[in-house]
Order: sequence, then structure tokens, then C-alpha cells
Amino acid sequence: MASHHIQYFIVILMSTFLTIHSFEELTPDFYNDVCPQALPIIHSIVLQKLNMKPRMGAHLLRLHFHDCFVNGCDGSVLLDDTPNFIGEKNAISNIDSLKGFMLVDIMKAAVDKACKRSVVSCADILAIAARDSVSILGGPSYWYEVPLGRRDARNAIKKDADFYLPSQLFNFSQLVSNFEFQGLNIKDLVALSGAHTIGMAKCSSFKERIYNDTNIDPDFAISMQENCPIKGCDDHFEAFDHVTPNKFDNSYYKNLINKKGLLHSDQELFKGDDGSESDRLVRRYSRNPHAFARDFKASMIKMGNIKPLTGIFGEIRRDCNKVNSYLHGLNE
Repeated sequence: MASHHIQYFIVILMSTFLTIHSFEELTPDFYNDVCPQALPIIHSIVLQKLNMKPRMGAHLLRLHFHDCFVNGCDGSVLLDDTPNFIGEKNAISNIDSLKGFMLVDIMKAAVDKACKRSVVSCADILAIAARDSVSILGGPSYWYEVPLGRRDARNAIKKDADFYLPSQLFNFSQLVSNFEFQGLNIKDLVALSGAHTIGMAKCSSFKERIYNDTNIDPDFAISMQENCPIKGCDDHFEAFDHVTPNKFDNSYYKNLINKKGLLHSDQELFKGDDGSESDRLVRRYSRNPHAFARDFKASMIKMGNIKPLTGIFGEIRRDCNKVNSYLHGLNE
């Protein structure tokens, strides 16, 4: 009987420990003491890369988004397949489209070398690199403090990525439901979609729109069809924003008002109905870049707080593309 009491006490004690130590809040100064060099090093590498290839900024931003929307911001999107799981890289929305993995590895190696140990998580590197990309391509008004302290997942699930990531074919109600499931509202949906002010998309992602959608400027559709014929050329690319493709600004919303959204899901945010919250936000952001910058930053921080692993959960990966080996012990 006494052994049962002891076991019960141990269970209660462990439960209390998990409650206290597993759900620590993220904080911008998380690495100030353990590795103050981390953030400047990441910024320097991102800046150097974007000076050579601005398009990489969109890739880094997308990695963070696609990481957070699948079981939280835990670096799982970076994991390669193993005999135990098929990872998120093979999901419909990710395969052959997510880029920037080698650059993340470069940042991880540089930070670990400076810190003299593996102390910065891959999930945090994604969050920092996304912020730095936006700031570098858009200027100081897009800089914000990134809450940090995420730890890395030890598995990834392809079917979850297929289920949780929004499709370019989604209509407005599907987009709203998709974001609401993540704890994000319509303002977050419209603000975060502004990330499509940079980057490019394959013809296969918008071919259906430029040949069949009605909520599209006819001249815009024709101009897109020149590079994306109805048959073939699915791997050809077009910029989301032809006005300022390498600048993070509010041109995306001006394009929507002119019915020049590249993806079907983009244009779904603006129907020309002044009574809808989405239309009002699109109009506001198109006229007021400061309002867009403010709301985008707030929504990025909110998205970055989706179910992070903290405390004793997860690990700090030594290699972002694979989990730590038990032979070497787990990082704390």
C-alpha cells in the first residue's frame, strides 16, 4: 500500500514539475546572457545573402510561416525524412518549393561556433531570419523584437503539413477557418498575407486563376499568360508583385484593389465589398504603409507564439535537418 502512495506522490511531483518548467514564455532577451553574439551573426549572414539574392528573403519568411502552421513553431519543417517518419518537406505545399535550408545550416554553424556550444534553436533561427529579411528588404519600419526561447521538435509529420498549410486555391472562408484554427483572426490573415509583397510563385500555383477566375484584371491575366501558357511551363516563375518585387512594402494591397493578385487565395482577400472587414483592411494597408507595418509586426509576433516548445520539451538540435543522437546525449 505504501508503494502506491509513493508512486502517486511521484506522479504528482512530476506533473507539478512539468507544469512549472515546460511552458516558459518567450522573451526577446533570451540569448542576452548565454550568447549575445547570436542575433548579430544571423543578421550579418542574412544581410550578406540578400545583398546578392534578395529573393532569399521570401524563402526565409516562408520557412518560418510553414514551420509555425504545422504543430507550432518548432523547427520541424527543417527535418529530413528518417526511417521513423516522412517529414514536412514532402508535403504538397512544400515539396520542390521551400528553399533556404542550406542558408539556415550556415547560420546554425556560425552561431554554434560563436557560442562554443549548441544553444540557439533552429526554430529561433527561423524566427530571427524571417524578421531580418523583412527589415532588410523593407527598412527600419519593419524591424521588431522577436520573442525567443523556442526549442526544436524531434519529429515531423507530412500528413499534418498537408492538412494545416493553406492552399493557393482556398476561398475566403477556408482561409479564415485555416487561420482561426491557429488562433489567428482576419486582421492577422490580411496582414500576414502581405508577405506576398516579395517572392515568386510557379505558374502551376496560379494558372487556374489567370485562365478561369473572373475577379481578375483582364490585361493582367493576359500578361501572365504570356509566360504561363495553358499547357506546359508549370515551372516558370512570376513575381507576386511586379511593381517592387524585391522590396517589402504595401504594393501587394494596391495590386489586390486593382484585381492583380497573383494567387486565387490572394485576391480572395479583396472582393470590392466595402462592408467586409477584409476589404476595409486591404484598402487601409494600401493607403497607409505605417498601418501595414504595425499590424504585420504584431501578427508576426502572434504567429511566432503558436505552440512553441519550451522548458524541458524538445531539444536544441545540433544539425537543423536531423534530431540529436542519443549516443551523445540531449542538449538542455
